[in-house]
Amino acid sequence: MTVRPEVREVFERPDYDVVIIGGGINGLATFRDLAMQGVRVLLVERNDFASGASAASSHMIHGGIRYLENGEFRLVRESVRERNGLLRIAPHHVVPLATTIPIQGVLSGILAAPLRFLTHKQRTPKARGAVLIKIGLTIYDLFSRDGGSVPRHRFRGRRASRRELPELAPDFRFTATYYDASLRDPERLALDVALDGEAAGDATALNYVEAVGGDQNGVMVRDVLTGTEQTITARVIVNASGPWTDLTARALGQPSTLMGGTKGSHIVLDNPELLAATGGREIFFEHQDGRIVLVYPLKGRVLVGTTDLDADPGEPAVCTEEEVDYFFELVAQVFPDVTVDRSQIVYRFSGIRPLPRHDDMVPGFVSRDYRVVDTQGPGAPMLNLVGGKWTTFRALGEQLTDRVLALLQSERRVSTEDLPIGGGRGYPLPDAKDAWIRSELGGVSRERGRVLLERYGTKARDVVNFLALAHDEPILGDRLSSREVAYFVEQEKATRLNDVLLRRTDVTYTGDLTDDVFEHTLGAFADAAGWDAARIEEERSRSLAELRVAHGVAPRAVAERAGQRRRASR
Repeated sequence: MTVRPEVREVFERPDYDVVIIGGGINGLATFRDLAMQGVRVLLVERNDFASGASAASSHMIHGGIRYLENGEFRLVRESVRERNGLLRIAPHHVVPLATTIPIQGVLSGILAAPLRFLTHKQRTPKARGAVLIKIGLTIYDLFSRDGGSVPRHRFRGRRASRRELPELAPDFRFTATYYDASLRDPERLALDVALDGEAAGDATALNYVEAVGGDQNGVMVRDVLTGTEQTITARVIVNASGPWTDLTARALGQPSTLMGGTKGSHIVLDNPELLAATGGREIFFEHQDGRIVLVYPLKGRVLVGTTDLDADPGEPAVCTEEEVDYFFELVAQVFPDVTVDRSQIVYRFSGIRPLPRHDDMVPGFVSRDYRVVDTQGPGAPMLNLVGGKWTTFRALGEQLTDRVLALLQSERRVSTEDLPIGGGRGYPLPDAKDAWIRSELGGVSRERGRVLLERYGTKARDVVNFLALAHDEPILGDRLSSREVAYFVEQEKATRLNDVLLRRTDVTYTGDLTDDVFEHTLGAFADAAGWDAARIEEERSRSLAELRVAHGVAPRAVAERAGQRRRASR
């Protein structure tokens, strides 16, 4: 296997102003911001971009209403501001999301809340009642004032709540509905951020390149695919490895104990009855153990999550059967007449949150804020990122960039606050999408155009031009074609098959990865990448193993389930 051209170019010119280790959303946001300031910057990621903690999110951009009870007012204020900003600069991936909280009591939790606020402890979980939630949402609305980006919250009594959500359990006396935002395709937004950075200047983002050591000469990196190594020199090192920050520091000869991540798992259900029961909104509530959980309609499926369990970042995070049982219990708590079972699970995923070390503190009360810790890295100062979440990635990248610029004795040239991300530039308003497709994507059907516009934003124009350069065969109706797979390989740094199946598209998330889709995607990828028979078989085995173990997906089982559905509908 030969070294990729972009890797060879970096190894032949290995001197940089900044090296960023970690290609999750926070590392990528810092990469983009630094590139826009004219900094020569290299980012290395040992797997694919946004394939770790960033891929295991609840697909939300939110202000974090529950952080108010933790006293994290700065984080809530920043989160709400960034949520409103992302609705403007990344409208192709971030859209308003109505969120409803079912409420049983009136005054419950009113005495426990001050204890949680002051001590971050709670001996016996107590659900928050209507009064406490009303106070919290009123404060939340005050933070949300920003040109009317989202509507204010509203309360409904039992009767009105049942009219809106007929399947809701009868013991809920109230509902409160407020607005946050949905993040439809986290990995694609992360990819847009990476490509923006490379387009901005002398900047390179490499996936499947890992940091393996270092000395006074710099950081030793290794191409995961070939084993080729090179020492990269830098004036500043940024350790943005998420939950693996301590492991990266240790590999670079700087032991640390900064992190204490927790595992969060989710399942995706193909359950039309449950989908209808949500009324098109996220249902956000407390389980009886005090954890915050969600039932969330997305892409015609229902996302259910999440857990919050202490985890070892050295071990793979997987969704366990015990967690599945827990999810089914919480669905029954809210929609008791809706049947859910394991046959409806089309996808599972799990990840480790990059939280700070918290010793005996209850995981739910660990701060979701972020901070930067200065240490000495291999031959240069090293900034270690602790914490961070999807909602605040732009602001975090800005703050981390300012810290780096100070070390480089450089000035900021441009702010990223109002800069559209990727295909968010010139994105049409909802009622103008069809006209935009007719005008800008001539030659494709309305349905295909909608898929491309939602996946790429206004970059869909470039994609359509690419598709037209050679023969194109559909792989999954309007949702995927052979030339589009070639586009992922040639233009979007797809290196392994699962980069396409899990991150460049949503075909696995939605449960549509049949044997035929798998094999045709593999064939199109092999043609575009020039794989020989041995590499094709290696990639087939690797991909199937990851799909089965990490996500509970077997393409043959998906095909059989689809056949059963077709026969049942006749």
